[in-house]
Amino acid sequence: MNQVGATGDGLLLDRIRVFIMQRLSDRGLTPRAIAAAHHISVRTLYRHFRVDGGASVAAWVRDRRLERCRRDLLDPRQRTRSVRAIALRWGFRNHAHFSRAFRAAYGTSPQRCRKHTPSVVDQR
Repeated sequence: MNQVGATGDGLLLDRIRVFIMQRLSDRGLTPRAIAAAHHISVRTLYRHFRVDGGASVAAWVRDRRLERCRRDLLDPRQRTRSVRAIALRWGFRNHAHFSRAFRAAYGTSPQRCRKHTPSVVDQR
């Protein structure tokens, strides 16, 4: 849960985050769409994220998408899926933008991240 706690605003922010996580792969997941789904203004949406002390709405969505991409890149079962396909799957429209964001977040390229992942799943 967030720092705001069980207040009405905190509960709304929790619902918004759940909503985002359920739709993370949707390329149409924008602050405007998120606000509309919760019957609030975009400005109010931004205020909720600012009050919580976290990243902006767009940055929060991007970071969750990057986490999912990294998880898939590290998953040996996803070896047949291209890096581009993984990025598209999690809502990144532009491969170059995805690669830059991934490198900024993890200090390595998506390709190198995948290259250093064992290709065999431990079956223990």
